[in-house]
Amino acid sequence: MNVEFIDRTREVRPGEELDVPKLEAYLRFYLPEMHGPLEIEQFHGGHSNLTYLLRVEEREMVLRRPPFGAKIKTAHDMGREHHILSHLAPVYPRVPLPLAYCEDESVLGAPFYIMERITGIILRNTHPEGLDLSTDVMSRLSQAFIQNLADIHSVDIQEAGLSDFGRPEGYVERQIKGWTERYYNAQTDDIQQIDAAAEWLAQNMPPESGASLIHNDYKYDNLILDPNDLSNIIGVLDWEMATVGDPLMDLGTTLGYWVDLDDPPALKALAFSLTTLPGNLTRIQLAERYAEIRGCDLTHLLFYFVYALFKIAVIVQQIYARYKAGYSKDERFAMMIHVVQVLGKAAARALELGRIDRLG
Repeated sequence: MNVEFIDRTREVRPGEELDVPKLEAYLRFYLPEMHGPLEIEQFHGGHSNLTYLLRVEEREMVLRRPPFGAKIKTAHDMGREHHILSHLAPVYPRVPLPLAYCEDESVLGAPFYIMERITGIILRNTHPEGLDLSTDVMSRLSQAFIQNLADIHSVDIQEAGLSDFGRPEGYVERQIKGWTERYYNAQTDDIQQIDAAAEWLAQNMPPESGASLIHNDYKYDNLILDPNDLSNIIGVLDWEMATVGDPLMDLGTTLGYWVDLDDPPALKALAFSLTTLPGNLTRIQLAERYAEIRGCDLTHLLFYFVYALFKIAVIVQQIYARYKAGYSKDERFAMMIHVVQVLGKAAARALELGRIDRLG
């Protein structure tokens, strides 16, 4: 069993501390079964919402709150994420059980929610020394990865009570307009390839492919894996951007994070996750396998891939703008403008070649 590789926490980063007495008082009131002192550590992975481990004696819980200084309300809506988890838990087994939601900002300065911890392994962007990620393991994991995305898109939204969640009509157009506006609201540098991608997307929108529950940030480091079998996905995290919308737009987002072994060196250097390890399906193989499972048409795959690169670039741009404005002291964010540039070049290359693979 790979227990030594279970996702670990560290001390809370400076400037991201929680008010322990207020949080303890909240827990005592809303979770009265809690006894003993509260210990708080922080999960240091991820770049968006802040995630903390709460330990009260033997019980472990996870708290999520927006980053300090965040002004992008819809991207950090704690009530929305708690709502999704509450409705998904009875019908989809791979989500953590939500325990409490607090919108009273006098407690921690922002809304937050608390959920049970799912204990397992999270694959981030470096290969943990000693963890078996052989060709066979990665082959089985990448197959399970795309099957699970198809499973999410197959959730019965009416049974889950999410049929009124989101606005699937006009989803593609709203996404292109919305992400374009967010980019220019957060712009700090002139990057012509990003401008060109935004213009191309606006002029080449395909018809809607359908409506389903979509995650909108589905990638390896948002999965919790069984320590006894890394191809067994036991949890899916970070539902903050989930909605009901076009499933092929969600597939596109996943492909945007999926770097192939033969991609340009600058793109591989981003190291979103361990997708370049031998055994992984390639981007095009993921898309084809998804289409096989779901029986869908991939005619507009290039659009969905360029959309993903643009969307990820906007997310990174927003993080960089927040750092540059002094709202975050996390030094990981200092060089993020270069990530935006690389993603812009990748979008330009895909458009030049007319495909999503063999971009090197």
